[in-house]
Amino acid sequence: MNRIPQIDPATATGKPRQLLDAVQQKMGVVPNLMRVLANAPAALEGYLQFSGALAGGVLPARLREQIAIAIAQANGCDYCLSAHTFIGGKLGISAGALDGARRAEGANPKDSAVLELATAIVEQKGQICDQTLATARAAGLTDGEIVETTAQVGLNLLTNYVNHVARTVVDFPEVRSATIQVELPACATAGGCNS
Repeated sequence: MNRIPQIDPATATGKPRQLLDAVQQKMGVVPNLMRVLANAPAALEGYLQFSGALAGGVLPARLREQIAIAIAQANGCDYCLSAHTFIGGKLGISAGALDGARRAEGANPKDSAVLELATAIVEQKGQICDQTLATARAAGLTDGEIVETTAQVGLNLLTNYVNHVARTVVDFPEVRSATIQVELPACATAGGCNS
């Protein structure tokens, strides 16, 4: 049961109603997370605008979903893990690739580098080491892709943390986080940025 109530789109008024209607129009449903965020219309609007802006970035939708899965796994957010696994499947991402994202494994070295970078950013609270950044660049990530990956992490941290605080009821086919070993560069697991 949610610790923060969900706003019912049918009875919402004002800005929450307008935002929830926009979510309904875009997605065909209003997920429970959006109903929780509607308690603070500025938070819901900010989330929608940030998400929309990143959708126009250079990282493709399938990779954005895989980043969301990697971050949800790292943070133990079953709501986001369930939602993004479902959405990723609808985008045609294979079950194997969706599962691989939980371990920061991509379909190719560049995708793996993005997922490893995103996971390292979460695990090190942004204080990644020079080696982690060099590994990302060696895999072909541009500075823009590195910044955009960092922005995706921030967006997903917001939703993970809202779900943790609210204990949002999962309204997607449930996927539970589990202890999964993620292989990251040694400096990413040994205390973060030393250099």
